[in-house]
Amino acid sequence: MHVLVTGATGFVGERLIEPLLDAGHEVRVFVRDAADYRGPRGVDVYEGDLLEPETIPPALEGIDAVYYLVHSMGGGGEFEEMDRKLAANVRDAASEAGTDRVIYLGGLGDERDELSGHLRSRREVEYVLEEGDYDLTALRAAVVIGGESASFELIEQLAHRLPVMITPRWVRTDCQPIAIDDVIAYLVGALDEPETAGKTLEIGGPDVLTYQEMLHVVSERLGKRLHILPVPVLTPTLSAYWVSLVTDVDHDVAHALAAGLKNPVVVDDDRIERYIPLELTPFETAVERALGE
Repeated sequence: MHVLVTGATGFVGERLIEPLLDAGHEVRVFVRDAADYRGPRGVDVYEGDLLEPETIPPALEGIDAVYYLVHSMGGGGEFEEMDRKLAANVRDAASEAGTDRVIYLGGLGDERDELSGHLRSRREVEYVLEEGDYDLTALRAAVVIGGESASFELIEQLAHRLPVMITPRWVRTDCQPIAIDDVIAYLVGALDEPETAGKTLEIGGPDVLTYQEMLHVVSERLGKRLHILPVPVLTPTLSAYWVSLVTDVDHDVAHALAAGLKNPVVVDDDRIERYIPLELTPFETAVERALGE
């Protein structure tokens, strides 16, 4: 198939290109600066900006499927409106171009749990993309474990820098993290499996852990000893300010991620196993690989 990847220079997007090529697909990337793109050989590079709708249609000529891997979480607190605008521009252009499929990587979380702004924005983008004249495959994931994942970087820095943590109750919230290699396998598999077209599917690794357990595993792999003291008085907002203070993660990104830690993000629907059977990577193995990167 002829595939367009948006967000091709991001954490997930840049790892997706070679597996798509290996699977026999023709790959085109949509980037802001073609001269600076350093992807693998055999990739067709188109320059444009998703905020400028007129730059999108040329990149969609002859394209069968689009990967939408864009998220503007660091947009100075206004990322939700930005996300909706970007998604709508791609939706309209892909519909006009007659694109068959769009594949989107979103976030887990039950909307009845009052999703944080970060998770709510992921879900809103999914709903915007659903309105297009193509088949949308939406994959929902929790924390992705990899060397350049902002979520994992936040966990790694906390585990590395603080021998003692006074934390809010969210430290005992359940999460089902997934290794970046498994995310890529699902993204490629979704394109190759026609039955995933038009479906919303949840993806996660084989382990469900609390954030406290995740922090302990990471600290052990770093050779650190970590003591965590959960207290009931810290709010998610105060926690977000604290996290952005003690880590190097971009302030807006750290704030958005920390605010979302109160929401359980666990797979409730395992239909993905029927369409794309995988031997999933255990959390500890994923952490070792991420730290090795």
